[in-house]
Amino acid sequence: MKDRRTRTFIAVLAGLAVIYFGATGHRSSGAEGGGISGGVVLLALGAALLAWHLTKPAGPAK
Repeated sequence: MKDRRTRTFIAVLAGLAVIYFGATGHRSSGAEGGGISGGVVLLALGAALLAWHLTKPAGPAK
């Protein structure tokens, strides 16, 4: 992708999706466990970085 805004949007969207599904996927019946854990934040960061890397423009064709 050549447009940097699109790459940024996709990366942020990937990170937010991981945070959303990480927060709503773990429904505990107790009072503890509210919010998101540090592991989910790290996974979200990893997903955003992976999306950023996978959408970078290709180098010049040989």
